[in-house]
Amino acid sequence: MDSKSAELVAIYGRRRVGKTFLIRSVYEKHIAFEFTGVKDAKLTEQLENFSRSLKTATGSPAELAVPTSWSAAFDTLQNFLAPLLTKKKTVLFFDEFPWINSPKSNFLKAFNYFWNTWASKYPNLTVVICGSAASWMIQNIVKSKGGLHNRVSVRIKLSPFTLQETAAYLKSRSVKLDQYQLLNLYMVMGGIPQYLSNIQPGESATQAIDRICFTQHGYLIDEFNNLYSSLFDHSSSHITVVKALTAKTKGLTRSELIIHTGLSSGGTISLVLEELEESGFINSYIPFGKTSKDLVYRLSDEYSLFYLKYMGKRKATGKGTWLRICKQPTWTSWSGYAFEAICLKHIVQLKCALGIDGLLVEESIWRQAPGKNLQGAQIDLLLDRDDHCVNICEMKYAKEPYSITKKYAEELEQKKAVFANATKTKKTIFITMVTTFGTAKNPYYNKLVQNEVTVEDLFG
Repeated sequence: MDSKSAELVAIYGRRRVGKTFLIRSVYEKHIAFEFTGVKDAKLTEQLENFSRSLKTATGSPAELAVPTSWSAAFDTLQNFLAPLLTKKKTVLFFDEFPWINSPKSNFLKAFNYFWNTWASKYPNLTVVICGSAASWMIQNIVKSKGGLHNRVSVRIKLSPFTLQETAAYLKSRSVKLDQYQLLNLYMVMGGIPQYLSNIQPGESATQAIDRICFTQHGYLIDEFNNLYSSLFDHSSSHITVVKALTAKTKGLTRSELIIHTGLSSGGTISLVLEELEESGFINSYIPFGKTSKDLVYRLSDEYSLFYLKYMGKRKATGKGTWLRICKQPTWTSWSGYAFEAICLKHIVQLKCALGIDGLLVEESIWRQAPGKNLQGAQIDLLLDRDDHCVNICEMKYAKEPYSITKKYAEELEQKKAVFANATKTKKTIFITMVTTFGTAKNPYYNKLVQNEVTVEDLFG
């Protein structure tokens, strides 16, 4: 708003992450015109909605003529805006921008022409375009090779809340829970504000999950299919990939995904992976000592993991369902992976807790499949530091201080030895425990562990 030139702002991020709320909150007093696209609406419907939005903006008591094309619509918009722009800073807000660009509508061409020939000339004008279809926004706006090439002045990828932000948000809504309870909520809903807004004061995490995910009118009962179909034109392929990654929680390479999903090794799998990653559902990691050709993909969306594990195929629902499920053995494996995914999203906080946030640190994973004369091993988080050290991070979810047993101590020693031998690293190797309530100080801890991080650090 303080700029002395016209600004084109592109904001994208997954559904329910708070993009519209952010824009309206910041620009509340400056938005002169706001228009929201409707998914799968025809050109005539979009133009009718545009006419209604313009009627609201102008305050006209009479119905306005519906434009015959997007070119005509932008001409009308220019006539409305021109007098305003001589007086004050003005904001145009196009929400769900990709949905406005319906097939054969020529909307994007008309918008390109509107920006390049008219809007960009007005220093008082800020145009904000927003969309949940992240990959579409990037390909057609941010990385456009056409009329909008290098025209976006501000690009914001709005991410979900961190653990700290989640705590602050719920506190503002009078939801007072300790960090362990908040962690359990985050493992199911992630940092998605719209999901978290359904939690009521006075509920435990277990009660909230039970009500929101398993009762008849729970907010997240039908969210899964709506979520993917609203973002992707051919969402079945995206769901197939997500299901494959749910089944293989340690991650899959591109070639492994092709085998597990049956998707084409051509452009199909590449496009699906790009769209899922840009939309925040999966993350990719370069294994230690490898290149980008060896990327490993992991599911990072907490709700998708929870839905596919516990909600999608479950016949028994209703009040009390989660109270029973969370006592079953399957909960242990799910919570362990969900906690790992959260740790990987809070690398910044983890590095601060270790006192290495001022160093150059490369995060990676590492795995070696067992074979002839080869011991297998997998490391889910490696911190390769420029001070000649490497942290092997072991992430463990527990309801109490985690205790290293004799068996687990042997596994840690083997993992460290296999990694050192296979990579031939000359760096000092530290074993770092990342747990909920810390690690019990027993002889195995004293012998093996150099650093530890708790969930309290992740809230930092």
